[in-house]
Amino acid sequence: MSVVVGAVVVRDGLVLAARRTRPAELTGKWEFPGGKVEPGEELPAALVREIEEELSSTINVLDEVIDHDGPWRISDKHVLRLFLATVLSGEPVPGSDHDLLRWLPASDLGRISWLPSDQLALPFVQQAVVRLLAQAD
Repeated sequence: MSVVVGAVVVRDGLVLAARRTRPAELTGKWEFPGGKVEPGEELPAALVREIEEELSSTINVLDEVIDHDGPWRISDKHVLRLFLATVLSGEPVPGSDHDLLRWLPASDLGRISWLPSDQLALPFVQQAVVRLLAQAD
């Protein structure tokens, strides 16, 4: 099973969502940006690399968002693992995989049309973001 990592980027109490432009069956759906982990690559390093490639931004990877049932299934070959993150440098901008980025309050994440695996993760993402913001206070 191949791992895809996604970044739940939090800034000023808001969460970053990215709208897909490809492949065709995913166009217009929202996701937590990230990508596939290369063989031998650590998950946080893969996430930093993917965000630099996709959004021209450098992130600090924090805690993993956990579902006690394990990672979220994307397909028969891929699972999704999400990590909280913050922006270290560079304003995130859409790259070749995305046409739009939005910063949303955690409470509003359910108001957009997510990829199925990301949709399943939303309750856990919202809880993790609330905990993160409470720690910051």
